[in-house]
Amino acid sequence: MSRIGDFADDDITAFAVRSPDLGAAMAGFSHAVYTKGRLPMRVRELARVVIANANECVVCQNTRDSEGAAEGVDEDLYRYADQWRTWPGYSPAERIAAEFAHRFATDHTGLRDDEDFWARAGEHFDADLITDLALSCAMWVGMGRVLSTLDIGQSCRLTL
Repeated sequence: MSRIGDFADDDITAFAVRSPDLGAAMAGFSHAVYTKGRLPMRVRELARVVIANANECVVCQNTRDSEGAAEGVDEDLYRYADQWRTWPGYSPAERIAAEFAHRFATDHTGLRDDEDFWARAGEHFDADLITDLALSCAMWVGMGRVLSTLDIGQSCRLTL
């Protein structure tokens, strides 16, 4: 049950009316992440679900992109997200994105200072894609924690 009002258990947007200007801005940011981001969908979705797991946000864990299958996203991509280091179904670039997302959510200063990581990341992503990944991770960490902390939509399965 929501901590800030009587919202339906499967409604993840109604709470934003409590802060209409910020809610609208966050909706715009979220929309941009999913429609303007340049990350390949498998990379994006793996990074997103790694953060969803770190945030313990059920709605984020259950979210799927309706166009995912056409882009090579299948349930295994989500199922093995916590095994991003070892599951053989991920490419090297996907592993880098998953590592970035995990560390962004759990140890951002360690990530910042890890020269080995940045050398490995540079083999798969240019500065523009790293920027898209970082901004996307910022949105996912922030919104996932909002939804989880305020207990909003945690029974919901969202399709993008």
